[in-house]
Amino acid sequence: MERALGIINFSGNHIWVDGMQDYRPIGAFSFLGRYRVIDFPISNMTNSGIDQIQVYIQRKPRSLVEHLGTGRQYNINSKRGNLQILFSRDRAENILYKNDVAAFAENMDYIESANCNYVIIAPAYMIYVQDYSEALESHIQSGADISLMYHAVDNAKEHYLSCNILNLNRQKGVESIEANRGTAKNRNIFMDTYIMKKELFMDLVKQARKLSSMYTLHDIVNSKCSELDVRAISHHGYFASITDFKSYYDANMSLINFKTAEEVFQDEWPVYTRTNDSCPTRYFESATVKNSVVSNGCLIEGDLENSVIGRGCTIRKGAVIRNCILLPGVTVGKDAVLENQVVDKNARIIHPMEIVASPEQPGYIRRDDVV
Repeated sequence: MERALGIINFSGNHIWVDGMQDYRPIGAFSFLGRYRVIDFPISNMTNSGIDQIQVYIQRKPRSLVEHLGTGRQYNINSKRGNLQILFSRDRAENILYKNDVAAFAENMDYIESANCNYVIIAPAYMIYVQDYSEALESHIQSGADISLMYHAVDNAKEHYLSCNILNLNRQKGVESIEANRGTAKNRNIFMDTYIMKKELFMDLVKQARKLSSMYTLHDIVNSKCSELDVRAISHHGYFASITDFKSYYDANMSLINFKTAEEVFQDEWPVYTRTNDSCPTRYFESATVKNSVVSNGCLIEGDLENSVIGRGCTIRKGAVIRNCILLPGVTVGKDAVLENQVVDKNARIIHPMEIVASPEQPGYIRRDDVV
């Protein structure tokens, strides 16, 4: 396989997860109890043999930097492999100026110094399994200038409304990239994943900066669809795009289903994450647990149903948790009832009350809050 530089791109300015993103970037979100969202794209890269990876962070970097560390947990263990965490230094007040192209331009010397012929750019807010070595080989064999990955869906009218779509011709050539406006149910959702030669990528970044300081990578690639050979690579299997609060909730809940989870968690394709040394979860005689994912270090005395429980949570006797996502360190007191809620890290529900929302509009309890 040709050597490729892996780039994890931060989310665009059109993406925002209410509440949770006030504290950390989407890549640092707790996912399915023990993982972070960024674990999935980085694991795809390391499992594909990519050992030079750059992670770009736009804002609120602390939790993500703490989680990534040196990258040792991702099996980047070759002498020349490394994980770099890079920032945009642009202090412009208008957030439109703080885009991915600006960050790439400011860190161009790190990109240029990477001993790789190709770049594979993936987003920090999408969850899927992909062997990039196969995608890179397909790109090289096709002779295309740029390859873009997409996932075909039949529910684009109601979902993926913050994503872009690819308009393709019969030969899977990309004619344009545009926003999904919910006008049709069958769409090719652009996975914000690019494959191209490093020199072309660097040239596109420089051209974008000259054309407009607000140009993003997808803007400049879209403008070049008629000039360059831009082709599409189809993705199959599990796919989730975390672009708002509801999509975060739905992505977690979907993987409670064991058959669905098997598409993501495969013995030959591990998902790496930072591990914590803690004792196993204790289930007391008063506890009942149905169809739930429970992480280690918890104390469970109450009732759980169809929920995701993060590390170190405490569920007291008489408490009822249904269709909820509890992030690490949450305490739910005696006789409290939670339904269709996302409870952020270290929150405490200590009074015997009912907090119920609809599945279509799940509720949110803030980080470190006391209820």
